[in-house]
Amino acid sequence: MIIGIVTVFVIIIIGLVTFDSSKEKISEEPEVVVNGDIIMSTKSSRPGCEETDRCYIPSVITIDSGNQVTWVNEDSAFHSVTSGFYGEPSELFDSGHLDPYESFVFDFDEKGTYDYFCTLHPWMKGQVIVG
Repeated sequence: MIIGIVTVFVIIIIGLVTFDSSKEKISEEPEVVVNGDIIMSTKSSRPGCEETDRCYIPSVITIDSGNQVTWVNEDSAFHSVTSGFYGEPSELFDSGHLDPYESFVFDFDEKGTYDYFCTLHPWMKGQVIVG
């Protein structure tokens, strides 16, 4: 009888230890979320977003000189932020290819109008107006 009680007790203890060690560990590090001034929206890699002006949101932004702009790729496709026009880049800035949820920041120190586009999707274009 005592052997049976001890055996049951040992099985319960082993079960509790195994259950506790198999629990998923929750990361205590917070997820980093980048807030962007301009978003590359979902499905902007497909032609048609230019018809509703939803490739870069907003497609035109006005800022004061000395400020920066942050672009965030919220699409599932690669995108870029490249100064100039498709086929005629101005080489002022170029993000390179941005993975989904990557961001790009550029400081605008001089007044002017700065056009930009996506090297992978020629229908995607926008403008930064610096006053």
